[in-house]
Amino acid sequence: MGHLGSEQRGWPTLRRPIASKVAPKVSWFYRALYRSYSLGSLISLFFNRRVTPVGWGILSLLLLTTILGVDFSKSTLYQLFSLIVGALAVSLGWAWCRRGRLMVERELPRYATVGESLSYFVTVTNRGRYALRGFFLDEWPPDARPTMMSFARIGEPGEEQRNAFDRFFVYYRWRWLMERRLLFEAGTGRGQLMVGPGDSLKVRMEILPLKRGIIPLSDLRLRLPDPLGLFQRCRKVLSDDDHVTVFPRCYRLAPMKLSGQACFEHGGDTLAHAAGQSGDFLGLRDYRSGDPMRRIHWKGWARTGRPIVREFEDISLPHYALILDNFVEHGDENLLEDSISVAASFARAIDTRHNTVDLVTMRDEAAVIREGQGVGRSEKIMKVLAELTGEAEERLEELEKVVIRHSERLTAGIAVFTGWNLARADFLGRLAITGLEITALILCRDASDVRSIIEERPLPCRYHLLEPPGVEEELRKVHL
Repeated sequence: MGHLGSEQRGWPTLRRPIASKVAPKVSWFYRALYRSYSLGSLISLFFNRRVTPVGWGILSLLLLTTILGVDFSKSTLYQLFSLIVGALAVSLGWAWCRRGRLMVERELPRYATVGESLSYFVTVTNRGRYALRGFFLDEWPPDARPTMMSFARIGEPGEEQRNAFDRFFVYYRWRWLMERRLLFEAGTGRGQLMVGPGDSLKVRMEILPLKRGIIPLSDLRLRLPDPLGLFQRCRKVLSDDDHVTVFPRCYRLAPMKLSGQACFEHGGDTLAHAAGQSGDFLGLRDYRSGDPMRRIHWKGWARTGRPIVREFEDISLPHYALILDNFVEHGDENLLEDSISVAASFARAIDTRHNTVDLVTMRDEAAVIREGQGVGRSEKIMKVLAELTGEAEERLEELEKVVIRHSERLTAGIAVFTGWNLARADFLGRLAITGLEITALILCRDASDVRSIIEERPLPCRYHLLEPPGVEEELRKVHL
């Protein structure tokens, strides 16, 4: 999509053959822990979605009165125990008997952003025979439980610093993996609604995306609480399987004054730089196939008897490359997310009304994604960044070939690196030899280690070290 040059005509895929691997076995102990934690998560989720916070409080009070009310001489506690049991029985029976048949249709925006609330509307239609009163709608995220192999092989960051008990039962690892896989925080619509039989109602929903990518929305639930608010029945609502593309998180940047300016090219093809006509009239010439109708000079055609068009100067805009290194080692997946967010921040911040931007990264093969010129035209790059995955094999030479091939057209480049080593230093040095002005943004776990590598292999361009979690603070110091 939007490749330049030979990439546009279909470059041969430079994929490496993947050797077949035998899946490693998981010990019986981790299998037992996985089944225990998985079943426990399902049970906890089931009850937490059907017992309200007030209901949990009343159940706790029931347990307390049960323990203290063993002595029947304490009539007050016994009466309180009986009252609680009666209220719980009525609430549970009432919630169980509630019914509702709804069909909903979501009205979703095209895109969302990580960390920013996503609001949308659903049209609710009552397909039951009776009016439905006092209900809530919840959007539930997909199951966030990890696979058994992930649970056994992926350790929590800093796990080695926990005590022996935690390292043995690795429950904190389970919780960390659950949080890592959660796509969004469940959204709740406006409650205490009423819709008559056959009627429709529009309800505003809101969720908070936590991960970039394509997020499925396929589990909308109807909550029917009892009048006392202790229990509630949950029923899945009939709806389509929708999805929304979530862009990466974007950081706030310092004001940018990029090098380069618009220039004029007389005649010919302006390639990727073309921004249209400047308005300066050059002269008349004969019509050529492909000339737009609005440039035909009708008086000249009538006078000469052949089609004539007006010729103008073409404007060429500064052309920037956004180079993203998405090669990651095991355990650096979160660092890749920071790198993608940094790239997304610049893709959004560069004004495409006066500049053109290309994203150069790896998507099975070296790819160039060209962004169009105009207001708010960074959607193509942002969509690619939302779906981008990490590459385990480092193939910087393929990125280098693509950048060098188009270096003559480029005004400058911004290179975002996920980590640092001597191979990346050599890659940056070879790009600098072409004369392309590059600013390197290096995401790293330990800035002191990266500085020691840079002392050994000095960089030929400006660079900035970005160390999580202070990435946004450092980016505000970057002036381009």
